[in-house]
Amino acid sequence: MKPELLRWARARASRSVETLQKAFPKIEAWESGQAEPTLKQLERLAKTLHVPLGFLFLDAPPTEPLPIPDFRTTPHARLTRPSPELLDTVYQCQQRQEWYRNHQLAIGEEPVAFVGSAKLSDAADHVAGELRKYLQFNVEERRKIQTWTEALSRFIDQVEAIGILVMVNGVVGNNTRRKLDVEEFRGFALVDDLAPLIFVNGSDTLSGKTFTLAHELAHICLGESGISDAQIAWVPENGVERWCNQVAAELLVPHEELERVYAQDADLRAELNRLARFFKVSTLVILRRLFDCGYLDKDTYEKVYHDELERLLPFERPASEETGGNFYRTLSRRVSKRFARAVVTSTLEGQTLFRDAYRMLGVSRHETFEKFARMLGVEG
Repeated sequence: MKPELLRWARARASRSVETLQKAFPKIEAWESGQAEPTLKQLERLAKTLHVPLGFLFLDAPPTEPLPIPDFRTTPHARLTRPSPELLDTVYQCQQRQEWYRNHQLAIGEEPVAFVGSAKLSDAADHVAGELRKYLQFNVEERRKIQTWTEALSRFIDQVEAIGILVMVNGVVGNNTRRKLDVEEFRGFALVDDLAPLIFVNGSDTLSGKTFTLAHELAHICLGESGISDAQIAWVPENGVERWCNQVAAELLVPHEELERVYAQDADLRAELNRLARFFKVSTLVILRRLFDCGYLDKDTYEKVYHDELERLLPFERPASEETGGNFYRTLSRRVSKRFARAVVTSTLEGQTLFRDAYRMLGVSRHETFEKFARMLGVEG
């Protein structure tokens, strides 16, 4: 084992020598080559740093590129090494997707026609309109929903109803000590005709999660897998990201509907709040749509957007993932309710081993599995 591999593993996990010294008093000596850890110590260190043990016995530190296209737009995100949390989340989702694809094949399901149904040359407003019909995404229905949380939950259910797995999580699996950084990524899409999957970073705000879900849905529609840091305020240089932003914005706030309900003579800030409640999106999304639709000039838009962003900062905290504090409802969002039902049903029918089901769902006890099955409405 080479000391440089220990230094690489620690840097990969963004840990300092000081934070590890209590658990590993000889870490400094190991990294300098003055002493060597035992195999048990190495196993414990690998677990602490969330790195495969075999990596520590390689000849040189491995490169770990993202296994999917990178559509992130901020230079910091693109130039920084992917965190173990991001990599493990992508790998975990890919494993779940592979299982679900095989499950769909086994039960004879047809491909999801929606996947790859659009082209980059298609008009974003037309694609968004088709998406609304396909999802039964009714703006009037959303207006009647009481809270933004309920509106996001309804949106997720609509996306899952058309055959897409939606996983919303702010940590790696169920490990609350391994939080996902919204500054690193906001979501990603894994395209597959039988098992399309969208992951949304649960550490984001409610409004951020809503826009990310719409943005990644556009990725699925386009047939382009990738990781994103989509934000409504930006106009990305990348053509795919720009198109997905346009589709997402039109899906959430249709131009025709905005034109119908926007009161141009009203006070702008009061109108922003009213329209945000109407469409169940943030005032920042409304501002961007007013600019896109020609109701605001660039100078006004930029000034008001900056002021509104400053005003919202104290309130735009990451929304809690917990749904009323219920572990089982939270778990169903983390792993996708559609995916969870498939795994539980397959397991109770004897097609999937219980140990594999526990691993994919992130549970460790049979009692927890049974309670989760009952919550999902799946009985053995």
